[in-house]
Amino acid sequence: QLQLVESGGGLVQPGGSLRLSCEASGFTSDVYAIGWFRQAPGTGRQGVSCISSADDMTYYSLYVRGRFTVSRDKAKNTVYLQMNDLKPEDTATYYCAAGHGSPLSVQIMCAMRGDDFSWGQGTQVTVSS
Repeated sequence: QLQLVESGGGLVQPGGSLRLSCEASGFTSDVYAIGWFRQAPGTGRQGVSCISSADDMTYYSLYVRGRFTVSRDKAKNTVYLQMNDLKPEDTATYYCAAGHGSPLSVQIMCAMRGDDFSWGQGTQVTVSS
């Protein structure tokens, strides 16, 4: 069974940076991509960035493009989300998710609600002065 554990969240001032980590363990051989999603109170879950397992293809939402960078360390089974120039509107709980089985493009994965994905427990990111 696949398990995902996020870490790296915290409180940061506007303009600051954080790096989130998502470590995968267990059955990972059928994972075609890992995605980062976020959810702020009172809002729906939003795809932030997704990276494919086969060729490291990446996708970023318009809200974070140019500020966030997703990367993967295969040896550590870990996906990172480097977040720079953080804004108060980036405040949310950030989740990583794994897509299994028939692969979707990273753009489609990031647009989905993810009922069939495996999810981590989330890590809180708060951007405030």
